[in-house]
Amino acid sequence: MPPRQAPHKENAMPPSSRRKDTPPPRTANSEADVLRGFLDYLRASIATKVDGAAEPQVRTSAVPSGTTLLGLLNHLIAVEKATFLGERATDWQATFQPAPEDSVADVVARYRATVDRANKVLDECTDLGAPLHRPGPSGASPSVRWALTHMIEETGRHAGHADILRELIDGTTGR
Repeated sequence: MPPRQAPHKENAMPPSSRRKDTPPPRTANSEADVLRGFLDYLRASIATKVDGAAEPQVRTSAVPSGTTLLGLLNHLIAVEKATFLGERATDWQATFQPAPEDSVADVVARYRATVDRANKVLDECTDLGAPLHRPGPSGASPSVRWALTHMIEETGRHAGHADILRELIDGTTGR
């Protein structure tokens, strides 16, 4: 494999668009603290990645899948609600489409409020192996451990997508 060459000067990002990279959290040693610490870290990372992104680029896809930066966060709101709050999504694909009247600030605020509600549910969970008690329609519930692990995977996956989309919008990198 040939050595990687440095980018040409005209392609290099201006230093002002680089964010300081935030390292993963140092948490207590319990499994619950580690899982919740990493989930909150990823949640903060993706909210920060979307916050302050410019219109209309935040709604414009630069990838063949049609994924947008604002759509990713809107989708994660629905996943948080389904996983921790017991709300059902009837059309998962539609969750990637924020309402036209929603501003970036609206979606970021709604995401943070949903995370706060989800954390209140998690605060009541003391046994990771127990079924997740969630408000809303009854039905089979996953274990708290499964729900946390799923949200780490889901949020991490979409945070990676958001990293790329934000860099394509304005060159901003970092968590």
